[in-house]
Amino acid sequence: MTEIIATYLLNGEKNPEKKAEEIALGLTVGSWTNLPELEKNQLRKHKGRVISIEGSHSDKVEQSIIRIAYPTVNFSTDLPAILTTVFGKLSLDGKIKLLDLQFDEELKKQFPGPRFGIEGIREKVGVHDRPLLMSIFKGVLGKDLVFLSEQLKQQALGGVDLVKDDEILFENDLTPFEKRITEGKKVLQAVYEETGHRTLYAVNLTGRTSQLKDKARKAAELGADLLLFNVFSYGLDVLQELREDDCLGLPLMAHPAVSGALTSSSQYGLSHSLLLGKLLRYAGADLSLFPSPYGTVALDKPHALSIADELTKEDTFKPAFPVPSAGIHPGLVPLLIHDFGVNSVINAGGGVHGHPNGAKGGGLAFRQAIETNLKGQSLMEGAKLYPDLKKALELWGSAEVTV
Repeated sequence: MTEIIATYLLNGEKNPEKKAEEIALGLTVGSWTNLPELEKNQLRKHKGRVISIEGSHSDKVEQSIIRIAYPTVNFSTDLPAILTTVFGKLSLDGKIKLLDLQFDEELKKQFPGPRFGIEGIREKVGVHDRPLLMSIFKGVLGKDLVFLSEQLKQQALGGVDLVKDDEILFENDLTPFEKRITEGKKVLQAVYEETGHRTLYAVNLTGRTSQLKDKARKAAELGADLLLFNVFSYGLDVLQELREDDCLGLPLMAHPAVSGALTSSSQYGLSHSLLLGKLLRYAGADLSLFPSPYGTVALDKPHALSIADELTKEDTFKPAFPVPSAGIHPGLVPLLIHDFGVNSVINAGGGVHGHPNGAKGGGLAFRQAIETNLKGQSLMEGAKLYPDLKKALELWGSAEVTV
């Protein structure tokens, strides 16, 4: 019999053994001890079971880690069914947080994982030996395609590998979805012919859920490079549907909007590593954005690193790119590479556009910081060679790694 194993954190529970058994029964067969033996035999394959209980009890804090196995025969093999089984009504029942889900190999076969993954994205941009650099459109609401195209051009001229829409850029008359794709392709092709540098553009896929697949297929027909997707506004299952559509076949970049409502509490919701790491990877995201430990919307470093680990560790599925984001500037490059490694994406908005030489200068400063760090030199040494990097460090400072 195959099972999925859920790991929970219980807070303030004085009798974790009793609570664990209540969960195992309440989310499966409902009751057990008073059932006739014949009915027990019929229901045995559906009964949840407590695997382990680990607790730390002090005068002020009572926490327990419990693991419960749920038979896969109980649910259809889709993420909505799984999450409802292991955490549906339980999420309303006191101070309990879902930390992890362990899928057996048979269950994993029901999920696609990333279509391209890290190596596939690297192939598309032709970069294999450094972190990728991504930037974001800024201040484009209420602006037209001429403004957007010029901003895209400057970012590409700065050596940025990926440019993504702002997640709040929806369908509108000034910069409609299809026009963003076609005009963006013209701009990026022109930059490629001028410089030899390939930049990819991630267009934001939005609209009613029932229309998303047709809209995504149209994007593919028009030659879109990637799709940005606000997955937690729509649902993990919608992401999986997009990934499994062979008529689409585009890389998928998952934005973490709304996820904070599910992850931020230490006592409720889901863990960052499960929601923004494992489940996104299983459902098919090629890139996952999440708050970095250093910026304006900082995430505790252990949480950020745990997301990256789930996205990249050895598994049945291809690894996906971790994209630590928010408040990133060139002076943070040594920390980013030290903490997240070469197989990551350095993502910046204000750190590119806020450069004294504009978005082109910001992109160049990041590329120069990456090059300098990978040579084993300090950014201050690099600033002696590169005026764009020097200006960035004068504006934002630097965070060298000395370990």
